Amino acid sequence: MSGTIRAKVKNGLLEPLERIDLPEGTEVAITILGTTEKRNPDAFLRAAGSWKGKIDAEGLIRNIYADRLISTRPEPRL
Repeated sequence: MSGTIRAKVKNGLLEPLERIDLPEGTEVAITILGTTEKRNPDAFLRAAGSWKGKIDAEGLIRNIYADRLISTRPEPRL
């Protein structure tokens, strides 16, 4: 089974809001895509410039443009 369900956090645990048709004891992977928390614009401002001097920006840009020239699609047969 794969799909999306809604759940609520209760006492630190996720409680499904709908029935899940899985055998007891089945392990699943959970991906949390979003929350309803308010965004903190100050956090963005505090992070600004934190990578300065830690990465080679020019090298990164060169690699991005070089990777764009690599074709991963097979050549179409006409």
